[in-house]
Amino acid sequence: MTVQKFAPEGFELAIYAEQANLNYFLTTAIEPASAGAIVNKTSEVKPHTRRKYVGDPAPSNIPKTDRTYMYDPGRKVGNALPGQPFILDDGVEKRQMTFSGNVIDLHAFLMSDAKMEFKLYTTGARYVIPKSS
Repeated sequence: MTVQKFAPEGFELAIYAEQANLNYFLTTAIEPASAGAIVNKTSEVKPHTRRKYVGDPAPSNIPKTDRTYMYDPGRKVGNALPGQPFILDDGVEKRQMTFSGNVIDLHAFLMSDAKMEFKLYTTGARYVIPKSS
């Protein structure tokens, strides 16, 4: 399994975790942000001049063009996990993940979809997340 980016709808939050680890604590399984969301986008390049060498007295004129590139919302560069670490512990399983965003949004997301009662450990306080109804 690999660490993937999850972006819960309605929250300004990104969670980086293995899918099974995160879904263990949630009632509704969440899909990675990149699942089926990779698209090609187009941007416009303005007209400009280009010199063949330093001090070229007659630079070439480059017309306006369109550039196509791939956009992946779940893209992660390198092996480092972005964001701040947090731990979820239900007394049986204890799993660590990272998130970027506000702790308030992380807490609200977990409160809205908790499968069982567990503890949320962040840098600082410990929060008890009750089972959502």
